Amino acid sequence: MNIKAVFICFLAFIGLQSCQTDAIYHLKSGPVSMSIDAENGARIISFKYEDKEVLSQLKVGESFGSTFWTSPQKDWNWPPVPEFDKLPYTVEQKDGLLIMKSEVSEQLKYRVIKTFSAEESTQSILVTYTIINESEEEQRVAPWEISRVPNAGVIFFDAPADGITPAGLLDFQEEDGVSWYEADVKEDNRKINADAKGWLAYAHDGLLLVKQFPDLNPSEPAPGEAEVQVYVNHGDTYIELESQGKYTPLQPGEQLSWTVRWMLKPCEKEPLSPQNLLSEVKKLL
Repeated sequence: MNIKAVFICFLAFIGLQSCQTDAIYHLKSGPVSMSIDAENGARIISFKYEDKEVLSQLKVGESFGSTFWTSPQKDWNWPPVPEFDKLPYTVEQKDGLLIMKSEVSEQLKYRVIKTFSAEESTQSILVTYTIINESEEEQRVAPWEISRVPNAGVIFFDAPADGITPAGLLDFQEEDGVSWYEADVKEDNRKINADAKGWLAYAHDGLLLVKQFPDLNPSEPAPGEAEVQVYVNHGDTYIELESQGKYTPLQPGEQLSWTVRWMLKPCEKEPLSPQNLLSEVKKLL
């Protein structure tokens, strides 16, 4: 790292701007820090409280850290669209914002822009995803954030357990109107959908991760999708915390933007108390 990069990282340390080391960019908000790899789909590769990591660092193919896709998945099936998920993004830094821009997808004719900023008043990181319709016809699309965490700990969100589909696939229990799932290891891939209330939380190893986003009505997600999804990969690998925005029509040249607030703080270690965890979440929202 050259002298200029060292100075930039010093400014990032005191919360004034982002830090770049090669293609990795770092933001800091109080004790919370985020690292983004511009050359690898502008993927969020790290989210830490001080020196403690919450995102999965297990390299299972390309399923690590946090990425972004367009919804519904039926528009592109599999694998994920490379321009959004793994190809390089261009980078611009201005007015305290870190802005990363994808190429236009050959398949879908969308461009994705990710804008990162540190919110010092809440010691959180804001991530705004913008989808631009670069085609010559109207298209309908929704934003979709996918964050991988270790297959351990507790996942919870504000929704009744009997509204989670498919029923019984993951062992969610309801308490105080909130659905709770304690991670388990099985040899099958499993995924559920839920209509939550604009937040999704995960607690493990003394850290509480809370992601806040605009709440959706049950009719607003893309067909076959949901506001909140939890995917558990087979074996002792990783879990995906997924949230989606409103399914929106875009005319040629139009765009939509959707913001997720990332929050991270210390919490009690296992055994975890649902009452205490929910109380901590309510303090953050």
